[in-house]
This record gives sequence, structure tokens and C-alpha cells, in this order.
Amino acid sequence: MKAQNFSFHHPIAFWIGCIAIIGGVLAHVPMFMMGRHTGYQMVGMEMDATMLTGMALIPLGVLLAMYGLMPRIAQMQKSLHGDSHLQFHVADGVPLNREHWKLVIVLVIALAVDVLKPATLGFVMPGMTTEYEISKQTAGVLALVALTGTTVGSVLWGRMADIFGRRAAILLSALMFIGTAICGAMPSFGWNLAMCFLMGASAGGLLPITFTLMAETVPAAHRGWLLVALGGVGTSAGYLLAAGSAALLVPEFSWRALWLLGLPTGLVIVFLGRYIPESPRFLSNAGLADEARAVLARFAGAGATAANASASAAAVIAEQEPPPGGIAQLLRGSHARITWGLIVCGVAWGLVNFGFLLWLPTNLGSMGMDPTAASALLARSALLALPGIAIVIWLYHRWSSIKALVLFIALTTATLLVFFGLGLAQVRSTLAMVLTTALLLVSSSGVIAMLIPYAAEIYPVHLRGTGSGVIAASSKFGGILGAGFGVLGVFGHFTASALLIAMPMAVAALMLVRSGIETRGRGLEDIQDTFAAGRGTPS
Repeated sequence: MKAQNFSFHHPIAFWIGCIAIIGGVLAHVPMFMMGRHTGYQMVGMEMDATMLTGMALIPLGVLLAMYGLMPRIAQMQKSLHGDSHLQFHVADGVPLNREHWKLVIVLVIALAVDVLKPATLGFVMPGMTTEYEISKQTAGVLALVALTGTTVGSVLWGRMADIFGRRAAILLSALMFIGTAICGAMPSFGWNLAMCFLMGASAGGLLPITFTLMAETVPAAHRGWLLVALGGVGTSAGYLLAAGSAALLVPEFSWRALWLLGLPTGLVIVFLGRYIPESPRFLSNAGLADEARAVLARFAGAGATAANASASAAAVIAEQEPPPGGIAQLLRGSHARITWGLIVCGVAWGLVNFGFLLWLPTNLGSMGMDPTAASALLARSALLALPGIAIVIWLYHRWSSIKALVLFIALTTATLLVFFGLGLAQVRSTLAMVLTTALLLVSSSGVIAMLIPYAAEIYPVHLRGTGSGVIAASSKFGGILGAGFGVLGVFGHFTASALLIAMPMAVAALMLVRSGIETRGRGLEDIQDTFAAGRGTPS
């Protein structure tokens, strides 16, 4: 790997893999175009030889690209297990400069593209239900499969980021994202389920890696607010892209065009790859000292000369990496208590977002509220909740990272208890429901905006990607539970479900009060020293 980190370990294999994936997707276009006379409906079409060849090319291309991004075995072992070598501590006093902002912009674009594809699920449902002639309940299985994919992908790609590197994992996720564009050309619902799982895996994997790379590159003084802003801006941009694409493309090219967008949008991430450096902390942990110095020099700022750029960007300290225990360290080692607290929080948030809020309009209708008013309630409440993300960023950056997270978890718990009280008292006030829903959206949005960024700050280098992925997966797993409970009718009981979800939220708050650690303005190595000393309490 070159110092600039623009090259690959096996470049020929990587680029051949890219060509194979792109060719495999393009091989599906002829059959898609055959449907232009029927509104691009492809249901019941027989897959021709070109399409089948394209489907075979995509997994072959993914394997070749993976090999192209794969470091040598010795480097992977060092990445996973650490070594007795020099550790590079990024100088947290370095001001934000052009390189930092360039990275922020690229990662915002990558995150927006990542959010785009799963966000299109809601827009493809009507057309897909009509074309395949399936019920809404059957179509809902697609969302459940996609959520399962994001859960698996978050863990798998997080682990891959700790083995292959952060940049390599981002690029591999983007390539798989491109490959799953063929969702838009599948002639049967069953094929769409399989492809949607893979799409979810690629989309779920990229999210925690972007936070991991950002946390390891940005100075501590700005790390917290930039991490939270990255999630807020990237997610909002992704949903806006999905809505805009649906309005522009669906009337002309049907719902299938939204998933074929995976090809051009995924290519954007691949082409922006030259502006995504590898994490200097990952390089150092893998024993690549010269490469780590080169990356650090890029972020030293314009004021540093070539001779002292590396010195101004980092302090080089010889230290022994603590012996890791692999992924089990997250659940049984020094980080166990805080990991379990964050997992409980993630699962509870998934139940709120994919369960309680999803069924809220239906429950309000059953309580006597006008169906149209019930459907519009979430939209009005969401507008009231928009300023909440600015409050989250300010509190996380200016007050306290762990206290802000616990505050919003407690606020979510309290709001659910308010819903419990309103249901128990059989309150029918639209104003009360709008205000309470807005408060729940503010508090729950604040929780997820801080949850993964916080996870990206607290784990050691060799487990940071894995840890961030596990916490991201917990929120998706909560969504799977929410969908399952919805099918079982749990959320049909408005009052009981509010109390049911408030309980794990309250437990998460108590667990993090006891085990959380302050990260605001602190270097990542300093945070790990605190864990090593056994002081996992807020400060």
C-alpha cells in the first residue's frame, strides 16, 4: 500500500472485480428495457442467458475485489491482535483544515448514498405490491428481510473494518451496493427478497465504518459534534434523495428505477475512494508506521512544513498494546458493562422506531381519531422535532457526551410513560398527542444520533469497527423484534406497548449511568487508558 493510500494491495484483482460487478449489473438492463412498452413491468419474465451470466459475474466480482483489498496475512493478524510497536497519537490540538473538511464531505456523501437505498423501501412498496399482486402483509416481509440484512451487515462489515481496514471495508460495501442494484430487474418477488437481504447487508455495514473512520481521524476537540452532525446530515440527505428520486423517476420508469440507482450512486463512493484515507490508528496497529505517518502529515494543516508535518500531526509513543480477546472482549472484557448498556439501548430504540411509532397512527385511529388526522400527525410532529438535532449536537459537544446520551434515553422513557398515562386516562386530545409524539421523535432521534458516534469513541483500535457494528446491529435487531411483535399484535395494545418499551429504555439509562465514560474533548488513547484502569464511570 502506498503512503497516499490511493492504491490497493492487489490492484489488478480489485479493478477486474469492479468491472465484473458493473458488467453484471449492466447485463440486466436489456431485459429491463424490454418492459418499456408495459410500464417496465417484468413480473413473470424468463431470465435470459445474458441476465443469468450477469448474476454470476457479480459474486465473482465481489470476491475478486475483496481479494484486491485484502492485506497480507501478517498485517491482518497485527490488526486483530495488536503488537508491541509504536502507537501514533493524533495531536488533538491540530485545528480543522482542508483535509479534515474534505473527509467530512466525502463521508457525508457516502452516508447519504448508504441511507438512500433502504429509504426507498417505502417508495417501492406500492408499485411492487401491484406488479407482483401480493398483499401488503406479504410486501412487509421485504422490510423485515432488509432489516435482517442490515443487522448481519453491521456486525460483518464492522469486523471486516478491523481486519482489512476502514477504507477497504467502505469500498467493498459500495461495490456490493452496486451489485444489489439488480433488485430493480428481478422478475419475481422471491428473487427480490434474496437481493434485498444483500442490499441491507451492504447498507448496514457502511454506517458504523464511516463513524469509525471519522472518530480516528478528526481531532478530539471537534470529534464529538462532527460525528453527531455526520449522522444527522447524512441521514437527512439520504431520505431527501430517496424522496426526490421517487418523485422524478417512478412516474416515468416505475419503482424499479429506484433500485437500479444503486449502480451510479455506488460508483460515486468508489470514485471518491481516492479522497478517503486509511485510518492512521489502524495503520499503526497493523505495524505500518510509515503509512501512518504519511496520513497524519496530510492532516497536519497548511502551516506545517514538509519536514515537521508528521511531528506536528502526531506524537509517537512506544507502548504495549493490551492483550485483546477478540470479539468476546466486547461482551466479557473491560468494555462489557458499557457494551451491554449500549446494546440494550439500541434494541429499545429499535422497538420505539420500528414498532411503537410505526403503529401509532393505527392505534390513534382505533382510539377514535380521524384516520387522515392520525396519518398526518407524525408528519407535523416530525417538523416540530427537526430543531432537536441541533440541540443534540450542542449538548454532545458543549456539555457531556455520556450525560447527553443518558438524558435523551431518560427523556424517551419519560415520553413513553406519558403515552402510557394518556392511554390509561383515555385522553383523546389531538394537541396532547401531537406534542407527545413530537417529544418522542426529538428524544428517540437524539438517542440514535448519539448512540453509534459514542460507540465509535469508546472501543480500542482493533475492536472499534466491530464494536460500532455490534451497537448499530442492536438497533436493527430491535427493529426486527418490533416488526415481529407487530405481527403478533403486541403494538395493537397502545397503553401496554408504551409501558413495555419504556422498561428496557429505563434499564439502558441506569446501565449507562453506572458504566458510561466521558469522551468529550478526550483523545481516544486517553479513553482507553481509563478503561484499562477500570474507571468506567461518567466524569
